[in-house]
Amino acid sequence: MKGIKVFSVFLLLLVFYTGSAFAQTKSGPGPYDWWYTLERGKVMFRQGDYGNALLAFEDARRLRRTMYERMERNFIDLLSIREVRRMGDSLDWVERYIQERRFADAADALEELYYRIPRETFHNSISAALAALGTLKDYPEAEYWIGETYLVEGELKLAQNQFQKALALRQLFENPGLATELLYKIAAICRIRQEYNEMERVLQLILAGDNLWSGSGSGEAPRNAQAGKIPPQAESTTVSFTRQAMTRTLENNGIERFLMLYRYANTETAEAHKQLGFYYYASGRHSRAQEHLMFAFLIQNTIIIDEVIRHTYGFTFTTLEELAVEINRYPLLSEYAEKNDYYKTTYYLGASLYGNGKTTAAMGIWNFLAAQNRAGEWQNRARGQLKSPHVERALEMP
Repeated sequence: MKGIKVFSVFLLLLVFYTGSAFAQTKSGPGPYDWWYTLERGKVMFRQGDYGNALLAFEDARRLRRTMYERMERNFIDLLSIREVRRMGDSLDWVERYIQERRFADAADALEELYYRIPRETFHNSISAALAALGTLKDYPEAEYWIGETYLVEGELKLAQNQFQKALALRQLFENPGLATELLYKIAAICRIRQEYNEMERVLQLILAGDNLWSGSGSGEAPRNAQAGKIPPQAESTTVSFTRQAMTRTLENNGIERFLMLYRYANTETAEAHKQLGFYYYASGRHSRAQEHLMFAFLIQNTIIIDEVIRHTYGFTFTTLEELAVEINRYPLLSEYAEKNDYYKTTYYLGASLYGNGKTTAAMGIWNFLAAQNRAGEWQNRARGQLKSPHVERALEMP
């Protein structure tokens, strides 16, 4: 009797599964199949099952394309009806016709479109809505994860191509921050492949979003009672003047006066500034290295100082030595300093200043590093520079 019950349950599940599979084959992928398949691929990827993860990501890409192609086809079929063609390009009239005649497939297509893209962006144009529906067939997140799989398997060129393909579809990203992440990944691949000109170009693309660097008119300026923000209406000349003032302060008054006057917390571009600074120093372009390392150093210290203030009421920055004590006191800040090459960035800021003829400012930075036991290699190098200052000859690109 027990065996009959087990067999009956098995048969019921088999019928249900077969029926579901038949229904899906008949009507095409369900509305969430591509999303679920992508998530399943991520799980496989994180478990190290890269072969099956790659298949899942490719399936997710195919399922999404199939679904949106079906919606596009349904919508085109509706627009081909003579009555609808007579309505011209009015989205309002076509929506009313769909509702009155109960064209469920076309209604579903519009509902999905409006979920992804706000209706008002089409300006009541049916042709604009149809064009937008066509763009949704691409799946940039799947392209990205295919690239991640190639990357972990050492297929650098394939990974780079995939990341560039995903980047070209950035208007469809659900997470806008993915575009910057992709640029960093492409730059890292270029560095490994020793394609330094391309690496430089990609890192500069990241900096195009740095308002204070690019001069687009907003960002943080010298500190004041309101934490110092450049007004949104400020012109690029104002930003350029601010950068020049920052540079003069650093070169003429030293690093500590610089940090008393300025704060900037654009974490998205800190790594690009740092990498370009190392690259320009290694290639002998000390002025350009100094500019980028100044920004990287400022951003790093702004983050550190803000975190110290969050933990220590009334803290005010006075010297780098006192700030270093706070860094060593909090494990989170020590980890941040190590992960983000804080001491290396500081050292090469000093080195680029020295290479640019700003000896006093460079010595001030190296004196600070020479007293920092946590700085490791950069403490030793700073001590060496204090004894015999020189411009280092680059043995290899950073």
